[in-house]
Amino acid sequence: MILYLIIALIAGIAIGTLAGLLPGVHINLISVFLLSILAFFLSFVEPIVLAVFIVAMAISDTFISFIPSIFLGAPDEDSVLSVLPGHEMLIKGRGYEAVILTLYGSIIGIFLILLFTPLFILFLPKIYESARLIMPFILIIASFFLFYFEKQSKIWAIIIFFLAGFLGIASLNLNLKEPLLPLLTGLFGASSLITSISKKQKLPHQKITKFKNIKIGKKSVFRSLFASLIASPLCSFLPGLGSGQAAVIGSEVTRDLDRKEFLILLGSINTIVMGLSFVTLYTIQKSRTGSAVAISKLLETFSSNNLYIILLTIFISGILSFFLTIFLAKIFSKNISKFNYNKLSLVILIFLSIVVLVFSSWLGFLVFVVSTFLGLTCIFLGIRRTHLMGCLLLPTILFYLM
Repeated sequence: MILYLIIALIAGIAIGTLAGLLPGVHINLISVFLLSILAFFLSFVEPIVLAVFIVAMAISDTFISFIPSIFLGAPDEDSVLSVLPGHEMLIKGRGYEAVILTLYGSIIGIFLILLFTPLFILFLPKIYESARLIMPFILIIASFFLFYFEKQSKIWAIIIFFLAGFLGIASLNLNLKEPLLPLLTGLFGASSLITSISKKQKLPHQKITKFKNIKIGKKSVFRSLFASLIASPLCSFLPGLGSGQAAVIGSEVTRDLDRKEFLILLGSINTIVMGLSFVTLYTIQKSRTGSAVAISKLLETFSSNNLYIILLTIFISGILSFFLTIFLAKIFSKNISKFNYNKLSLVILIFLSIVVLVFSSWLGFLVFVVSTFLGLTCIFLGIRRTHLMGCLLLPTILFYLM
């Protein structure tokens, strides 16, 4: 049994790494595939072994997925906002540092998951319904602050937010297999790639900065973690909320986060939301991520022993993924400037288009094209691209109000 668990852990990290590095390939797709052939695996392994595989895959993906997001401008739905400050640092030769900052957040997030677990077990069943009632108002306030602190044009910010919101509502109601894939890939990924191609951007040599030289003040760490502590737990157990919404809430709670602080925030939120979704499943029997849904189908009874195994898997996967991501980020940093970045961006853009077509059909490709134009409009107007998160915020607000 222990040998099977170790094999599942290693295999999960390996597949999570592969999924994290491949633009457009989300772990939800792998979880769905695994469930489709569930009977085959259960004929020779215990359900908890497959659960360990899924948890290890999910946690490693939260670490690794920032690499293509920052270096290639090709995010998945959980690392999508890292395109913004990450790409800015990349074109200044600091892409490696940007990845390391997300890692700081992610590894701290692993320890915060362990801290939050007993609190979730004790208090979540008691506060769950009350939190559901106040959530739409928290999101409305966060959206208001998005507009209020826009320096360029508040009117255009509101227009962009609602256009993205209506596009999000339409996408989620088109009966697409993966509605967020074309939506977020277009708004944040393809629009960034097209901008890079149009500017004929050349990447400078990327600096591999030693850990001791990546300066982060205690105040910056505190601000980032305070924001993630506020937002992540809510988005771990409430339906319709994910890392993107948590990042917007967190960044608006702590105003004027700089690039470094925002990347730390994204790393911690991404990992905390995923990890706590498994604790939520144990505590109130609710699934809030695709990986948690897969585990709910696997484990008929989610015992405390299963929870201990999953928490240990989260911890070990996080530690190993931390060092694995550093290793891979160094490889990307050493080689990314050797390629013609315009041609590389074009290849990635074509690859993303094919992925959207395969997983979301022609209708999804139409969403991809429209969302790309909206992302380009935001860039052209000089509006903060966090307003594009209206694509998730507006549908979620309506979900809670209706």
